[in-house]
Amino acid sequence: MKKRIKHLPLVLLLVLTLILTGCVSTPTIPVNAGLLTTTKAPEANIVADAAKAYFANMPADIYKIPEKDFVDKVKANEDMFVMDIRQAVDYDKGHIKGAVNIPWGESIAKELASLPKDKVIMVYCYTGQTAGQTVALLNVAGFNAKSINLGWNLGISKVEGIADVTETVANAIPEAKTQIDPEIQTAITNYFSKMAELKGTTYANYKISEDNAKKVLDAKLTNVKFLSVRKGEDFDKQHVPGAINLPFSKGMQAYFDLLLLKNKKIIVYCYTGQTAGQTVAILRLLGYDAVSLNSGMGTPATPGAGWANKGFPTEGATNTVLKPSAGDHS
Repeated sequence: MKKRIKHLPLVLLLVLTLILTGCVSTPTIPVNAGLLTTTKAPEANIVADAAKAYFANMPADIYKIPEKDFVDKVKANEDMFVMDIRQAVDYDKGHIKGAVNIPWGESIAKELASLPKDKVIMVYCYTGQTAGQTVALLNVAGFNAKSINLGWNLGISKVEGIADVTETVANAIPEAKTQIDPEIQTAITNYFSKMAELKGTTYANYKISEDNAKKVLDAKLTNVKFLSVRKGEDFDKQHVPGAINLPFSKGMQAYFDLLLLKNKKIIVYCYTGQTAGQTVAILRLLGYDAVSLNSGMGTPATPGAGWANKGFPTEGATNTVLKPSAGDHS
């Protein structure tokens, strides 16, 4: 017994030495052994989430305002920011009082920080199509933007009393003070820089003319698909041959992937091109190759413009003369 006690300090010293030199250590359990697990949080996609939210949170006015209502607001001196995205030469000839000119294209991306987030931004172009794209992009960037129905040429300029709220004096662009999410700024900058590369081509401005769309249809290209965002009942009556229908509405983003159009050129059309413009902008931010059909299917407000107004072939009920109806100016 005394012998054991005698050697105890030696044993303790040996154990201590082994611990200090690393020979004795606490066992570790591999993460992949099934005993311990780690869950990697999915990476946030700020641009995609904001793009999908555009349709998920769509207001009742579908980001648009009738031209007469807009002019009434101008006459009443309502506090809002008016953005004219026509070319400078047309802006100089006459524009809404107080409107700031930021021509359609890369200048919009450059001036995002100059726009206010504490006011409604009213956007107008010539007929509404590029304003539709712009409004979608601005809302994705966190602004409260709406397009004016039918733009300057077909809408605003035809409102009674428009001369009273028209001027030729240019208005200065505000000083850049607004914070824009860097990822969204990059996405919108890329949106316009890629569009600039298409200048002079069939798909300039992310649009296609009725005549060129007809050539695409006649060529029976398998990598091109027409997408109607008109109402279901109107699609059933008359649509571009072979088109598929996804009505422009709140929540429509949930069906994009189901359309299986990631590897196709998508020609989007509505009634006059405005809601198609909104749809195109969001689809492109989500990685789809989408363009809008100039003037859409066409309405009485766009005589001579639009697929049906040009007499191009349609499927559905017998082709008839289009008649005005509520809600067909989109």
